[in-house]
Amino acid sequence: MAVAIKNAEQLVKMRVAGRITAECQRYLKSLIKPGVTTMELDEAAEKFLVERGAAPSFKGYRDFPASICASVNDEVIHGVPGARVLKQGDIISIDIGVYIGGYHGDASRTYAVGAIKPEDEKLINVARESFFKGMRYAVAGRHLHEISAAIQDHVEANGFSVVRDYVGHGIGAKLHESPEIPCYKPVSRGIRLFSGMTLAIEPMVNAGDYHVDVLGDNQTVVTRDGRNSAHYENTVVITANQPELLTAMDGAE
Repeated sequence: MAVAIKNAEQLVKMRVAGRITAECQRYLKSLIKPGVTTMELDEAAEKFLVERGAAPSFKGYRDFPASICASVNDEVIHGVPGARVLKQGDIISIDIGVYIGGYHGDASRTYAVGAIKPEDEKLINVARESFFKGMRYAVAGRHLHEISAAIQDHVEANGFSVVRDYVGHGIGAKLHESPEIPCYKPVSRGIRLFSGMTLAIEPMVNAGDYHVDVLGDNQTVVTRDGRNSAHYENTVVITANQPELLTAMDGAE
């Protein structure tokens, strides 16, 4: 399937979706503390989006029942919000999709709940760092595999692993568009990058090995070995120079 190249008008709309996504992430970060439930975070996110004329991209998508994914500790992605109470020392990955004006934004961050173990702090930092290592190659004329390889190299150099079963994706009028974006070295070079491509690049980094399982809710993905996982994602626009981050406040969060 061909990869959609966004024109200037479409990119304006995607910037709006991306900015609201980033603002919602920042808002939820301020609410995360011991004693808060993941459902409370979900309800806060949906209220935040509705007040801005946006809708949660995930709710009802592939039968997902909530507005955000809230994945705690060994939950990698697609954690379903509920009665779970966050406790001191947890880590939580919040994945937010926003739909407004016919276009989507998508971003994930992993946050500490109070003070956390040094190894979990490193895990969160390496997931974020690996994204930006990959971004050095997110330039028109490079190839997709260069982003993927840079992410994997940084993760594994720090003693962690990259999830193989789930990958990033193109994004735009649809939440998931071509191409698929692995965060590990693919067999082929992958596609060549062109200005106007919009991609959701999302390293999912496990403290242990990369194997995962899906729980009985048919949504929540967990590490097979029970060790923690961190997730970092932005929606980006490929340009002739450095990529434009649509879902990061001030371009650096």
